[in-house]
Amino acid sequence: MTEDPRPAGSPTLEDVARAAGVSRATVSRVVNGVRNVDPVIQESVRQAVAATGYTPNRAARSLVTRRTDAIALVVSGAGDDPAPEDEAAVPRPAGPTGGDGVARRTDEPDGGAGSSFTAEVFADPFFGRVVTGVVNYLRPRGMYPVLMFAETSRARDEVVSYLRQGSADGALVVSTHADDPLPALITDAGLPAVLYARPSRPTRISYVDLAHQDGARLAAEHLLARGCRRIATITGPLDVPAGQDRLAGFRDTMARAGQPYLPLAEGRFTQESGEAAMARLLAEYPDLDGVFAANDLMAVGACHVLREHGRRVPEDVAVIGFDDSSAAAACRPPLTTVRQPVEEMAAEMARLLLDRLAGSDRAVTSVIFEPSLVVRGSA
Repeated sequence: MTEDPRPAGSPTLEDVARAAGVSRATVSRVVNGVRNVDPVIQESVRQAVAATGYTPNRAARSLVTRRTDAIALVVSGAGDDPAPEDEAAVPRPAGPTGGDGVARRTDEPDGGAGSSFTAEVFADPFFGRVVTGVVNYLRPRGMYPVLMFAETSRARDEVVSYLRQGSADGALVVSTHADDPLPALITDAGLPAVLYARPSRPTRISYVDLAHQDGARLAAEHLLARGCRRIATITGPLDVPAGQDRLAGFRDTMARAGQPYLPLAEGRFTQESGEAAMARLLAEYPDLDGVFAANDLMAVGACHVLREHGRRVPEDVAVIGFDDSSAAAACRPPLTTVRQPVEEMAAEMARLLLDRLAGSDRAVTSVIFEPSLVVRGSA
């Protein structure tokens, strides 16, 4: 029998069982995350755990469940390895847990090539929303995410090795590049994982995504309803499925409204790329009166350039973004935008993975969320 190293007098499973009026075995099943327990009984046990102050012994629990209660939350790209003298991509041991409840593996020493990748990740409000959704789902279940970055082949190999060694029970993967090989590497290794957004190449991996074309249609219909007729779009990266789908949905709706030609400039989902794209569009189409940007950061950049050129938003040019991120509310005027429920989508990723780990659903599946239009001051 495994000895419990907790101090004498600490609450035990027996104390929780007495408080909940159930057997010790039932308490053990609830604490260890076994799914075949009546929800009413689960809630009773959780209340008893809170009332008694019981804390599971993680070491003993891992011996029983063969689980770590850690989930790798991987932000992945498709970069190449740096030159030999650049050690930026060499992974380092896990860092401390931040105030957001995420244990971070810092894969990049300060100042290296990879540090620019991590800086871009933390600068984009999208990733913070993903972390929030994952943490909020895992924390009540006694689990936590380990944040990892994998934008080089060495870092990707480290992620796969980390999972194979059992250091985490599975992976939630957010890819930033269409050619990212990590999802296929993980699934080929037989490791449990769920992906945020449809993979660009056929891969047997479960994923959550948004109906991007429907969201772009909402934006087009709103601009047309406002009376805009000289409309342009700032697309996302056109090698990424989301960028392709948002352009396709917007272009199709405009064509159905009798506008077959759509001026466009490609962006990279950053504010700087939105500014550059807006400047190009204004130079070529100075009389445009409506702009759809494929994410909020690019829409914010577009608004900045329009103001610099003396164009009022929305009186002269109406602007719509996509995501409904913190950037949309902070923009002046506040952005009209297509809402992507990122927190709910991230929580659904975690749910799918935990169901897979519990053995209740091993089939590859997809969950598609519906967008909605949030009308504010910019359009």
